[in-house]
Amino acid sequence: MDTFDLNKLLVGSQGTLGIVTEMKLRLVPEKRCHDLVALFFKSWDELPQVVNAILPQDPESLETFDKDTLKLGIQFMPEIARKAGSSFFSFALKFLPEALISVEMLGLPKLVVLVEVSENTEEEVKDKVRNIVEAIKPFNIWSRIVEKDSEEEKFWVMRRESFNLLRQHVKEKRTAPFIDDFCIPPEKVPEFLPRALKILKDYGIDTNIAGHAGNGNYHIIPLMDLRKESERAKIMVVADKFYDLVVEYKGSITAEHNDGIIRTPYLGKMYSPEVLELFKKTKEIFDPLNIFNPGKKVPASHEATQDKNGGTIEYLEKHIAIE
Repeated sequence: MDTFDLNKLLVGSQGTLGIVTEMKLRLVPEKRCHDLVALFFKSWDELPQVVNAILPQDPESLETFDKDTLKLGIQFMPEIARKAGSSFFSFALKFLPEALISVEMLGLPKLVVLVEVSENTEEEVKDKVRNIVEAIKPFNIWSRIVEKDSEEEKFWVMRRESFNLLRQHVKEKRTAPFIDDFCIPPEKVPEFLPRALKILKDYGIDTNIAGHAGNGNYHIIPLMDLRKESERAKIMVVADKFYDLVVEYKGSITAEHNDGIIRTPYLGKMYSPEVLELFKKTKEIFDPLNIFNPGKKVPASHEATQDKNGGTIEYLEKHIAIE
């Protein structure tokens, strides 16, 4: 007899159908040995082919950040060094190999991809790294093998802290993550991103890009002064155009950050009326009083719900945090 997997339903519902009070988790053992291969690109064009060449080696991750994020890291390096518990000179010295690569490239890379390789023995790791280096030879990219943990950590610190410091240093602006999590078929990324970034540029919104190259999941987090009505008004217009573009490329407007107030009104771009009706019926079966996260994933419509407009554009407009 066929069975229905309630685990997947509850996980996919993202807190809108009930509360998990107990669970059993199976953990994946951590592999003992690891290395990192840093890749430096002059453009996004070869990224899909490079990813496809690397994936047979089963890397742990393919993390990505763009030139603008790298510039932030350089701009805020003294503060990043302090947060890393290091002096500016010793922290900056760690990036000397990358500086030499930039000289060879005649400028900063357009894109950096960090390929993590983990296995249970050093020999297995070294074999995979050699295979990766061999696989990327046909492409116009630069690479560097990073074997020391301290050198690997510098990339993660730089990527993480550059965003945090940007939020602190840009006066009168705050993060507005309304298009922060989308997924595009990896082979379409070089074609998609210029069109996506043009939408933001046309509305005067500056952004940085980071993400996961292996599955085409990227994060764009604009900084905006949401105290201004003119800035808040951009959110709905830009989201509408941006999500239309995502759907045009057969992508998902939500990859790993869930559907909440900001994305629920746009789910009709991805799902048919019939599927949205199934969402509603499922909600009514599990949560007939609309208690759990009302207005998220399914527009709030129950008579007991305080705000009948939950899950709509109108509700979104009223719930943009100004301060």
